[in-house]
Amino acid sequence: MKPLLVGKVKEPGNVSEIEEDMRSLRKAAEDMGLFKVNPWFYAAHFFSIIACEVIGYLIIANYGTSWTAFLAASFFLLISQGQAGWTQHDYGHLSVFNSRKLNHLMHEVVIGGIKAASSHWWNFRHFQHHVKPNVYVKDPDITLPYVFLLGDKMPSWWGEKKKGFMPYQFQHHYFFLFGPPALLPVYFHIENLYFLFKRKEWWDLFWMLTFFTRWFHLYGPYLGGWGTLGLYFFVRFLESHWFVWVTQMNHIPMDIDKDQQRDWFSQQLAAACNVEPGYFNDWFTGHLNYQIEHHLFPTMPRHNYHKVAPLVKSMCKKHQIPYLSKPLLTAFGDIVRSLKKSGNIWHEAYYDM
Repeated sequence: MKPLLVGKVKEPGNVSEIEEDMRSLRKAAEDMGLFKVNPWFYAAHFFSIIACEVIGYLIIANYGTSWTAFLAASFFLLISQGQAGWTQHDYGHLSVFNSRKLNHLMHEVVIGGIKAASSHWWNFRHFQHHVKPNVYVKDPDITLPYVFLLGDKMPSWWGEKKKGFMPYQFQHHYFFLFGPPALLPVYFHIENLYFLFKRKEWWDLFWMLTFFTRWFHLYGPYLGGWGTLGLYFFVRFLESHWFVWVTQMNHIPMDIDKDQQRDWFSQQLAAACNVEPGYFNDWFTGHLNYQIEHHLFPTMPRHNYHKVAPLVKSMCKKHQIPYLSKPLLTAFGDIVRSLKKSGNIWHEAYYDM
């Protein structure tokens, strides 16, 4: 349970002003009805996911297996898989239904039956990330020291101790090889299967098998076994680029350190930044461009993030805490710039005589 330690319970009279303000902010959001779901938002979103998958299949079924048809089908399957990734995130955070059981069931259906991944594996990783974002050891999303060194602190520590076997000063280059192309097609498959068999999560395995049964039943007659597998990994390869850039733009450029035992509000603001809102950005990122609001209120339906954002900005202004919001492409570029900076810190510390 140590990785899940948020903090220690304080006596009522020992709560700081910022903690009191956070409680008031939460109460204000509840009073405004911002934790209430618009069911039509999620119904339309789910329908669009299914529609894109159906269109992808119909292209192959009606236009054959030419490269044009293959790429067109892959595009619609990519949209379906990418948006299913964002919507499973909503169910995993229990932000869609009032019933925990319904949220968990739909999470298993979407992440397992539509995306071929484990619900329990996702919960295990993601909840640790939310409790202590950008905290070394406690956040699995930033704990990849044998491939990438992140932030300003860890590269310095590793360099001073002469640790590391990768040429980290070039990590902003090999990120394009080991990051976006490989995370979903390679690393996540290995980690999923390891988790499933180690924990004996046979129910999750059942849902994953329903995905592959459907996939091979639909595409096998047109593409054959290897072609069907190739289509799957090609779509997953494309989706991996989408996933990595969106999920890392909010955290990698931010403060990464050991646990400083900050209060909830301060920790989330230190570890997350936003990307400017807009119809495309909201859709493309699954509203994770409102990363600050999502981390402060992880069970809030994402269609309400824009409503609570002004309250969050006001609290940040009161306590003089930066509220960062960037253009989308700037946020993408900051990932690479941050990796370059971290790699240079390691290099200088390692070779400092």
